[in-house]
Amino acid sequence: MQKISGLIIAALFGSIIFVTKVFFTSPIDKLMIAVQAVLLCLSALFVKKVGATYAGIIGGALTALARPTLGPFTFLFAFLYGVLVDVFFFLFKVSPTAGLISNKRIMSAMTFSTAIIGLLSYYVTAVAVNLVPIDPILAGVILFTGTASGAAAGFAAAYLWNKHLKGIPF
Repeated sequence: MQKISGLIIAALFGSIIFVTKVFFTSPIDKLMIAVQAVLLCLSALFVKKVGATYAGIIGGALTALARPTLGPFTFLFAFLYGVLVDVFFFLFKVSPTAGLISNKRIMSAMTFSTAIIGLLSYYVTAVAVNLVPIDPILAGVILFTGTASGAAAGFAAAYLWNKHLKGIPF
């Protein structure tokens, strides 16, 4: 039963990620990365080992179906973002089983994963696909906003978990 409830949580969060990506046009949808980051973070906390990956797969698949032109890239980046969140949760030893979670650890995990996926997606769209120009200033802005969004999302998720969600049995 616990596995099914975890998948339901991941599906719910992945669906919300889809809504923030599809119903907001570019570049507004890029500004919604903080919402996506919080949801991936909470999914990782609820589902444990691969929760963010599950939510990323679901959100990425739904978004790729809605925007088929760049569907493979959309799915790939959503999937990789979830994987990065799960990997950095493991590396920074973010675990909800110990009760309260550390703000510093969760903020660090989210900062690194968000900054890496931002730069990676910019690199692929600028160099590999040539959709946007190669611009060091734009890369710097992406790195800064990715870092700030990741830290803010990590703080928000830690606050939500520690104050309101840690006692929910899943």
